[in-house]
Amino acid sequence: MPALDAGRLVWIPDEYPMARLLAASFGRFDRLELRLCRYMNRSSRRTAVRQLFSVVSRLGDGAFWYALIALQVWLNGRYGLLPAVHMLATGGIGVVGYKIIKQYAVRERPFVTYSGIHCACAPLDKYSFPSGHTLHAVSFSLMLTHYVPELAPLVVAFTLLVALSRVVLGLHYPTDVAAGAVLGGILGTSSLQIARLLTA
Repeated sequence: MPALDAGRLVWIPDEYPMARLLAASFGRFDRLELRLCRYMNRSSRRTAVRQLFSVVSRLGDGAFWYALIALQVWLNGRYGLLPAVHMLATGGIGVVGYKIIKQYAVRERPFVTYSGIHCACAPLDKYSFPSGHTLHAVSFSLMLTHYVPELAPLVVAFTLLVALSRVVLGLHYPTDVAAGAVLGGILGTSSLQIARLLTA
């Protein structure tokens, strides 16, 4: 018979034992991370902070990265086309990957589980683990700094702001962001290595 994880209000069918194990683990992590989440989320009650991180988060939905990808093509013509296609393909793989993980991890967002966490910006999807915004920010920043090293200060600074925004806005736990960063690092690095092998 399906089980209800009472601490996290997630209905988990019996045929997904791994999901039930993850839910129990996340329940423990949720409680451990709650104090830090509340501390960071309190800052979002300040209008300037909330507006700043909301804008960062919305740009991190894709607009910031797509603009930089398009800029490569505009500035470099056909020489910028291959890096652009490479980054878009890697981004597509990232979307599929984190959606699959979210489907099985089934970690509710902090503001859903804890009433003391304020949702300062509407999420794009239901579940929390891992942070897709951070995954893409890290993978794209690695690839952009490889293709256009001059952009490193801009993309690294923006990536850090994206990661912070996810917790400040009440949308993610710190471990969601950390997992997204690790996965994004693996994805970006692997994609560049494969590209090197194919073009060698």
